[in-house]
Amino acid sequence: MYYHSTRDHKCLVSGTAAILQGIAPDGGLYVPEAGRLPKLDYQSICMLPVQEMASAVMGALLPEFPPEEMAQLVANAYSGRFETEDLTPTVPVGDNYVLELFRGPTSAFKDVALCMLPQLVTASRAYQDVQDEIVILTATSGDTGKAALEGFRDVPGTKIIVFFPDEGVSKVQKAQMTTQQGGNVKVCAIRGNFDDAQTGVKNVFAACAEQKLLDGRKVRLSSANSINIGRLIPQTVYYFKAYGDVVRSGRITWGETLDYVVPTGNFGNILAGYLAKQMGLPVGRLVCASNDNDVLTEFLRTGRYDRNRPFHKTISPSMDILVSSNLERLLYLTEKDTEQVAGLMAELKEKGWYQVPDSMLRIIEKDFWAGCCDEASTKETIGRVFADTGYLMDTHTAVAWNVAEQYRAAGGDRPMVILSTASAYKFPEAVLQAIGSEPAADEFDTMERLAEKSGAPIPANLAGLRQREVLHKDVIGKDEILQYVLSYIAK
Repeated sequence: MYYHSTRDHKCLVSGTAAILQGIAPDGGLYVPEAGRLPKLDYQSICMLPVQEMASAVMGALLPEFPPEEMAQLVANAYSGRFETEDLTPTVPVGDNYVLELFRGPTSAFKDVALCMLPQLVTASRAYQDVQDEIVILTATSGDTGKAALEGFRDVPGTKIIVFFPDEGVSKVQKAQMTTQQGGNVKVCAIRGNFDDAQTGVKNVFAACAEQKLLDGRKVRLSSANSINIGRLIPQTVYYFKAYGDVVRSGRITWGETLDYVVPTGNFGNILAGYLAKQMGLPVGRLVCASNDNDVLTEFLRTGRYDRNRPFHKTISPSMDILVSSNLERLLYLTEKDTEQVAGLMAELKEKGWYQVPDSMLRIIEKDFWAGCCDEASTKETIGRVFADTGYLMDTHTAVAWNVAEQYRAAGGDRPMVILSTASAYKFPEAVLQAIGSEPAADEFDTMERLAEKSGAPIPANLAGLRQREVLHKDVIGKDEILQYVLSYIAK
């Protein structure tokens, strides 16, 4: 299977090359050639143990890797690293199901992909006979950074630099990143928001390609963000996993459709569900849940994508995004017209907005529904669900739960899986307030109060943060990212 840029179908590479490059030379994102996705026997796959399921799904999308090699990569990525052997448990809560994606080594859904991506990068280097060092550049709104740092820590032949908005992540998320150990890791805060960090990283790729800034340095850039197809592919697996879990619960039978509600910022997590649907999984509607930064809600309802709006800092910071990179892949997969996508992306860069044709919007509406949830409703949802069911959820999951209720009120009548993307302990102050207690002055004391109040244990990887030394203290302006990267590479 080959992959090409969303902006030029002639920009064609193998899957291993796409993984190493991260982003296409023209700034586009890699998609399967002509949008062709393999059709899978979803019932057989959903009945497999989770690691075999992961090997089958990822192997279909990356057939360069023989089955036995993919199985070994999967085992290397996941064995012994998650709290539970099935990696992503699906649990009934009220009338819904919650897909717990936070049982990995950093307590966030990004672990599923970012335990796997270093394995894919290392193997792809061998397939492509690349001797150059791979420098991973990553922008994060909170969870990607720590998961990527942990995944790539001390992986031979790689270095990783993570940029995060200095005032745009929770204190726990910041502590996770700034205390990260490893001889090949670097973490830097920027004075700006996530969109500034993401744009800055994309600009580094563009500048290095156009100006040949890395020529002769034996270094190549890649990305751990979901702009990298190797980051996105592992995320399709847990849609199959959840479907099989719900069938086994007796709520649906094979072939019945299942709706998924996804808290969404950069559009990668929900796009993985769309890929799973295109591969044959009986997905009904993909419900996109946004916080006060509701750019995706407006787009999915009207076809207008407009980043020219106020940016809100919220208690669900991983969704505080106005430029959702992975939406570009959906634009391509809808009508498979790279020239059209290139034009829309040019409009976004020049004007800050674009409007898709009605024909494209009609197609998108068949698969997607969208809603948003404000701060007060997020807290109310956490408190109400905890009081009614005893289930403790984080702020992002609460946004999804609230939007699921909106969708139900609007006529959605199928069983729903709500994707839970992070542990509540990554946002302890907001969650503790939501369930009726006052936080302590220190966020780590607040975590302990939350444990006492809720009865839910603090994940081991978060419990020891207080004692860890801060190792990364750099803070730069959003226009200094290129020079920072070049200086790091020069060392």
